[in-house]
Amino acid sequence: METYLDAMDPWEAVEKDYEVLPLSDNCTMAQIKNHKDKKMRKSKVNACLFAAVSLTIFTRVMSLKSAKTIWDYLKTKYEGNERIKGMQVLNLIKYFELQKMKESETIKEYSDKLLSIANKVK
Repeated sequence: METYLDAMDPWEAVEKDYEVLPLSDNCTMAQIKNHKDKKMRKSKVNACLFAAVSLTIFTRVMSLKSAKTIWDYLKTKYEGNERIKGMQVLNLIKYFELQKMKESETIKEYSDKLLSIANKVK
């Protein structure tokens, strides 16, 4: 979901959790465009997150006001408990240990692959 939101451009609204303030009376066209973009980004991210929510937690998420609080709630809700996290770590360790360098791979490519696996462990 994070990758999708980043690709669709509204991820900034989740990360920064900014508030879109009303425009002043004498603003420039650039300020109007920036205001419209920020409002649109917040609306997009809220729509994406609401669509991702199952009906069982729909009412809970509807009471949350910002994209950041919705994202944080969904992240903790679906991240899993300690047992699941432990199993995921064990799977990553096993996957890491089974890696073999291919003849066509450079040392840099191989080390980057191993680092990407290691970085998945939180």
